[in-house]
Order: sequence, then structure tokens, then C-alpha cells
Amino acid sequence: MRAASWGAWLLLAAAGPAFAAGGGHVVDDAAVEAPGACHVESWVTRSSHGAGLINVAPACTREAWPDLEIGGFVSHGWTRAAADTVIGIAPKLMLRSEDHGLGVGVATSVGYDIGHGRIETASMIVPVTIPVGARLRFNLDGGWQWSRADHGHDLFVGGQVEFALRPTVSLMTELFTRDQGKPGGQAGVRWTVDAGRIDLDVLAGRYLDGATPTAITIGVTVRR
Repeated sequence: MRAASWGAWLLLAAAGPAFAAGGGHVVDDAAVEAPGACHVESWVTRSSHGAGLINVAPACTREAWPDLEIGGFVSHGWTRAAADTVIGIAPKLMLRSEDHGLGVGVATSVGYDIGHGRIETASMIVPVTIPVGARLRFNLDGGWQWSRADHGHDLFVGGQVEFALRPTVSLMTELFTRDQGKPGGQAGVRWTVDAGRIDLDVLAGRYLDGATPTAITIGVTVRR
């Protein structure tokens, strides 16, 4: 893997924490966790060229602030040339609920490299969710990402389609691109069990970081 992709690989964790779209998905939706509830998202990504990512991202929404999800993450990423652990915060504000026909949010993150003792990543993404009936949703993202390892700023745009085959099974496909690297994509299936409290994700992707040809992700989200 070329060095320029290392920062983008860490940004998969720093920019990714979300709720409904969430988990190992790259494109976010506009929703936040239900008021008074918490969740922990975790996923493992293994890719070609010996790269990988392990991410754990807890978040809660207080009843007093029903439109603000307060989250964080711990991410360990590696390539053949380097490995780093990044911790960070990832607050998300829902400006408009998709219940009104169009959802809009603002998702931010800042990641701190504990090995080097410095800020490593940052992002600000505006997700838009368009529901089409009870089973189909479109998510559109646009925003800014920064990575110290990539020595600069990137514009990010992406789109995602979610389709519920049944109440407990949904399909997802997404495409995204940044200023640097190749456009990427990912598709997968999500099983929701335990009365909606647990999600299980299996995803396959191409160029998630703009440089690595293939990647497989397995994720689990637990809500309480």
C-alpha cells in the first residue's frame, strides 16, 4: 500500500461512526441514536496488501438533547509499513429528521494518535437521507476530511442505497470518492436480531481508502 493511503485508511474509522447507516459503512445517514439510548459499534476490516482496521465506537443520545449524538472511537489500523492506534470524538447533530421527508445532519470527528502524541485526523460531513417508502432509503454525503499522514485536505462525496428485504434483513450498496486516490465502493448485508438491539454486518468493498483493491468487513452493533 502506498504511503498516501495510510491517512485515508484511518479516516475510515474517524469519519465513519454513525447510527442507522453506521458500523463499517463509509457513507453516513442523517439519523442519530434514539434519545436515552446508547450503542457500541465494532468492526474489523481486512484488505489486500496486508492492511487492516479494528474499530470500536460507542455513542449515546441524551433525552435532554434528542438531536445530538455524543460518540467516540478507538481505532487500530495497520499496513505492511506502519501501524497506529487513534482515539477520538465523533459528535453528530441531526438538523432535520427524515420523518419530515428529508433528513439532514452534521457529523464531525477528531482523531488523536496516541503513539505519536498528536492530532492525526479530522472530518466534517453533511449527510442527507431521503426515504422512499418504508423499505428504501438514499443517503448522500458531502464534506471535508483531513489526515496528517496524507499531508492535506480532501473533499469527500458519497452515495448509498439501503433496501429492507424484510424487517430483519437489509441490503446496502455505496459509492464514494475523495480528491486523492481511486473512487471506492462497498456492498453488503445486515441482519438485525434481538428485537432490533443487535446488528450483524458482512461487507465487501473496493478501494475503501482510495488505494487498496479489495477489503472484507465484519461488524457488530449492540444497542441498549
